Amino acid sequence: MRTRANVCRQILAKSAQFLVCLLTLAGVSPAQSPNPSSTPLTGSSATDAATPGDDSGTFVFRKEVEEVILHALVVDDQNRLITSLSRNNLAVYEDGKLQELTSFHMARVPVALGILIDNSGSMLPKRVKVNQAALQLVNASQQDDRVFIVNFGQDAFLDQDYTQDVDKLKAALQRVETRGSTALYDAIIGATNHLNQTSLLQKKVLLVVTDGRDNASQATFQETLHKLQSKDGPVLYTIALEQGGRRDNENKQSLSTLSEQTGGTAFFPSSLDEVQSIASAIAQDIRSEYVIGYRSSNSRSSDTYHSIQVQASDGPSRLRVATRAGYYSGNNGSAESH
Repeated sequence: MRTRANVCRQILAKSAQFLVCLLTLAGVSPAQSPNPSSTPLTGSSATDAATPGDDSGTFVFRKEVEEVILHALVVDDQNRLITSLSRNNLAVYEDGKLQELTSFHMARVPVALGILIDNSGSMLPKRVKVNQAALQLVNASQQDDRVFIVNFGQDAFLDQDYTQDVDKLKAALQRVETRGSTALYDAIIGATNHLNQTSLLQKKVLLVVTDGRDNASQATFQETLHKLQSKDGPVLYTIALEQGGRRDNENKQSLSTLSEQTGGTAFFPSSLDEVQSIASAIAQDIRSEYVIGYRSSNSRSSDTYHSIQVQASDGPSRLRVATRAGYYSGNNGSAESH
């Protein structure tokens, strides 16, 4: 991972501290630095290695590789959240086969949350309200949550790594250097890699706020979808703002697919004033999900896609479940990703 400012120049001069510098470059302990610098994220997935340690204390989840964990949101036909179901109310199917659940609970588990904000030129007049909404989401977090901020245009910069310090997050959101291009897919892949490589928290969420379609990424839509569909991939929420009063239907479909395939939602507000209420809705969704675990009965062939369907019932009520539509086994979803 290359840096915008060579923050490790002096550290590298001391061989005894070489390992500390490597960990800093990897984004493992940025909170130890009083002056965090921006770090470009890369879409490269060449290093989907073992995850470094996480200093979040409790709620570190360790599980066998064959276990699949789902975060599922259940609503009725009036789109009201249903939070009182038991294990017997849910059935999970993988590739059409009923699976035996190994765990089930509704708990406000800690979240590793990445907030990705479009830094292209058209976003400049919108950033004040967008930043306010992002901070609203941060303020709804719990003590053990960890949040990082990425600003992206042609390049994506990790302007604040995992922290709960609101002042640091606010400073990162205000680090605006607008440029014309939008490398949305590269930013999503880079943030997903960052989550996979640096957080042991089981629940991972990305929120992307943008007003444009991707026009600068090396990665394609299909590669981005593949990355998000890794077994431990994040839930993706997107907020797509209008640009010049125009709505790009093709971009709308792409963002909807990326979000829905992970169990998230794509929002398309007609007014900037709606962004804060959307952030509140996302915060509520994150805190109202069932955590479902099962061990797949299917073979663990490398880079094989497995479809998932979760059904919920509660008497005569018609219920809808939002969760990831499937996952690629065996390689963390990296085979096709730049």
